[in-house]
Amino acid sequence: MTIITNIEDLRVVAKKRVPKMIYDYVDSGAWTESTYHANEADFQDIKLIQRVGVDISNIQTQREIVGVRSTIPLAISPTGLAGMVHPDGEILAAKAAAKFGVRYTLSTMSIASLEDIQAEVGEPFWFQLYVLGGRDFTLRLIERAKMAGCDALVLTLDSQMVGQRHKDIKNGLSVPPTPTLKNWINLISKQRWCWNMLKTKRREFGNIVGHVEGVNDRKSFAAWSLQQFDLSLNWKDVEWIKKAWGGKLIIKGILDPEDALIASSLGADAVVVSNHGGRQQDGALSSIKMLPSIVDRLKGTGTEIILDSGIRSGQDLLKSIALGATGGMIGRAYLYGLGAYGEKGVTNTLEIIQKEFETSMSFTGVTDIDRVDSNILIAATVPKLL
Repeated sequence: MTIITNIEDLRVVAKKRVPKMIYDYVDSGAWTESTYHANEADFQDIKLIQRVGVDISNIQTQREIVGVRSTIPLAISPTGLAGMVHPDGEILAAKAAAKFGVRYTLSTMSIASLEDIQAEVGEPFWFQLYVLGGRDFTLRLIERAKMAGCDALVLTLDSQMVGQRHKDIKNGLSVPPTPTLKNWINLISKQRWCWNMLKTKRREFGNIVGHVEGVNDRKSFAAWSLQQFDLSLNWKDVEWIKKAWGGKLIIKGILDPEDALIASSLGADAVVVSNHGGRQQDGALSSIKMLPSIVDRLKGTGTEIILDSGIRSGQDLLKSIALGATGGMIGRAYLYGLGAYGEKGVTNTLEIIQKEFETSMSFTGVTDIDRVDSNILIAATVPKLL
């Protein structure tokens, strides 16, 4: 049995167990993947101080994120196709998150539906909204999210069009996987995944298929989806969405200080500093490099800041908090765990990050998360304001 000590261990197991087409969807970025790799690498350039002679017998890591008291300052990011990484993946991940004490975010492009999460998990969660199919369908999604018990809406603004992801194009990514000879050969080696997929009824995009007239299967969904992303989406639409939702609003995809300020002025309760995991604009700066400038621009507004894209350890999360983020979000890190061991793997991911967070914070001489700031970092290694 593989001994799991870090997120990379989970990634290695997931690569062996998840069909190549789906694994490549998770573990890839747009174009040259320079931004995808920078998201991780730039965290490594930031160095922590080491302080000793401090009583570390009582570590406090709980914090409120958008009104939710969390075990550690972390939430699970919305990720499409989690139910293809592992059958019923969204349900398993949501269960793990609820038990651990962090929020799970369901993607519009999930396999399990809003109603599935409500029925199978029975705990509050967040819903990530893509603006699809015009205002009528968007409004129906919002109303369904309310009925499902979602206590925050995460509006993604950086995906009006899909970035050029070369691996997905070459693999001919589809849901379920297209039965080509190449795919069949690969699937034969993934018997655990195939057996679990046969046992579930969830194999389509659950929030869309069956909820749009004429969209009842993969073929009709593919034809519909090509025309549905709203290229005209703008800040005026954000005002309408906030009014229609009426609750906590988180705006995701912010990578510019001025955009962050606009989001705040429109009433966003939080912004997510994110480049979509390097899957959209290749050549953009990493999220962690942009974080200090966005924190500086939002100073005094009361808008919370969540760091997404690149967090692979508790140390990465700690550095994000030290640079001014309220909390962090993980996407690939939990998907590796999900692909490796299902619900147990997601729990492993959260436990690993918690342990690394507590250990690293203790070595800096700080035992209360509310006292974590840039003083725990080596100043010369901190990203400069841009």
